[in-house]
Amino acid sequence: MKLISVLVIDDSALMRKLLTDIINADPGMEVVGVAEDPYVARDQIKLLNPDVLTLDIEMPKMNGITFLRNLMRLRPMPVVMVSTLTEKGASATLESMELGALDYVAKSTLQEDRGIAKFSKMVLEKVLMASQANVNALAKSSLLGRGDGGKPKQVHYSGVVKSTSIIAIGSSTGGTEALNQVLSVMPAESPPILIAQHIPPTFSTSLARRLNEASAMTVVEASDGMEVKKGHAYLAPGNFHLAIRRRGHGYICRIIHTEKVNRHRPSVDVLFDSMVKEVGKHATGVILTGMGADGAQGLLRMREAGCHTIGQDEASSVVYGMPRAAKELGAVEFELPLAKIPSKMLRLSSKPKL
Repeated sequence: MKLISVLVIDDSALMRKLLTDIINADPGMEVVGVAEDPYVARDQIKLLNPDVLTLDIEMPKMNGITFLRNLMRLRPMPVVMVSTLTEKGASATLESMELGALDYVAKSTLQEDRGIAKFSKMVLEKVLMASQANVNALAKSSLLGRGDGGKPKQVHYSGVVKSTSIIAIGSSTGGTEALNQVLSVMPAESPPILIAQHIPPTFSTSLARRLNEASAMTVVEASDGMEVKKGHAYLAPGNFHLAIRRRGHGYICRIIHTEKVNRHRPSVDVLFDSMVKEVGKHATGVILTGMGADGAQGLLRMREAGCHTIGQDEASSVVYGMPRAAKELGAVEFELPLAKIPSKMLRLSSKPKL
């Protein structure tokens, strides 16, 4: 069996050794080279043709973001960022994922109780996932739906959004860029959208801000009791579940810190199940790219309750895990490429003009 070959790029000799020891301890992987800066890495990639890169952000000569931007333009390949989780680090890591990095491992994990064990587990999981990623989907430009001038071209639908319509979206690996592509083309008068994206606490604030900048909708990090309004999108805060709750004639967001579901908090299943209970057939469920099966059962329950359901197709998914699991359960009513999902969400949430 061919081993997964990895190139480790980090300016810290200690981190290069630690990552090398962790990866080489796995019988299915091997570090084929290390590089202390992007210029050495560029030569190593040409020479070694690794399956996966691990990449630091702060490095001498050229930072990881600039290197990644060049790499994805010239030679797209699976990259796992190894980064800090400070607010500045979170913003840079989100930018790296918009540029095509698949996932990240937080260096701060090393400072936690049993930090080395947790860090090692995360590195191995992310590298394995990256080796299975759809490089063709990864290579596609993030300029979905862009017209002249490079600005997002909003989807148009002649119908009228039903006042009762609410959309729930679940995503994981590859989801930050998929969400950006979806929300950047949604018009300002779109139905409310609630989002469960697997993400840690520091990242959710930065992600909501970046999505808001890209969208005609108002995108916010959800807080408990926040009113659900048309034209707004609500992102689950990291380490908390997001659910919807009926209040009077409208709805509010509920932020819940209960046990993890499917190993995740926020969990897509928690969001989808709350849609079934509180919104019923007026809800539309959407499952996007991601590893694992979180959201599959919840989407099935939505479909069984009379909701419309959408799954991202394999060709456009960076990781076709969650959408595949949902499809195999019979939970997906419409399977579509990412580029066609926004207009479908609008059509399902609208009624024709009289």
